[in-house]
Amino acid sequence: MLSFFKDYKYFGIVLGILSIIIISVFYNILKVDKPLPIYQPASVNIELVDSTIQHQKKYHKIADFNLINQNGKAITQEVYKNKIYVADFFFTTCQTICPIMTDHMYQIQKEIINDDDVMLLSHTVTPKIDSVAQLKKYALKKGVNDAKWNLVTGDKKQIYELARKSYLAVKTSGSGDEYDMIHTENFMLIDKKRQIRGFYDGTNPEAISQLIEDIKTLKKEYK
Repeated sequence: MLSFFKDYKYFGIVLGILSIIIISVFYNILKVDKPLPIYQPASVNIELVDSTIQHQKKYHKIADFNLINQNGKAITQEVYKNKIYVADFFFTTCQTICPIMTDHMYQIQKEIINDDDVMLLSHTVTPKIDSVAQLKKYALKKGVNDAKWNLVTGDKKQIYELARKSYLAVKTSGSGDEYDMIHTENFMLIDKKRQIRGFYDGTNPEAISQLIEDIKTLKKEYK
């Protein structure tokens, strides 16, 4: 019996290796990228969603907007029409998570610099402080490419409603001002239909790497 096993030992090893190779080949051939989820208000942390839409389970899209960028140019949804984009909320005087988030957004900018399908959009949560001139100063300091990345300011109520009712991205401060908000570290991936396809920790390098990969996955939906 021992001699039988010795005679077939090498045959078994070779057969095992071949089986692994064959299974791997078939897996790669049949592998289909799983589509990214479409996020709805009802599936997001309730603290980040306005109470009027917390129940909504479908048809959520980013609302129309009209804001002003670092060059004093009007930025509307038309600028992002048929674009994939990454959005976030920040303020230029923030000394905690904002510098990290901005550096990571710059990293994404480098990755998509030659990709006409992808853009970036950063909203200030302190529009009274972040004037056009302040945003321009910040943009120059942080290496913002005007063709790819808009830093926007404007009416505080509009920014608040975009943050809470569209991007599902910020918390309220509870200070008594109905438009006060506490921005989070969230980056949101938005598709060409203005739907949210992902939330990412803008301070986490691993999350940024995943975001870049998810942009590639999302682009495949439009081929």
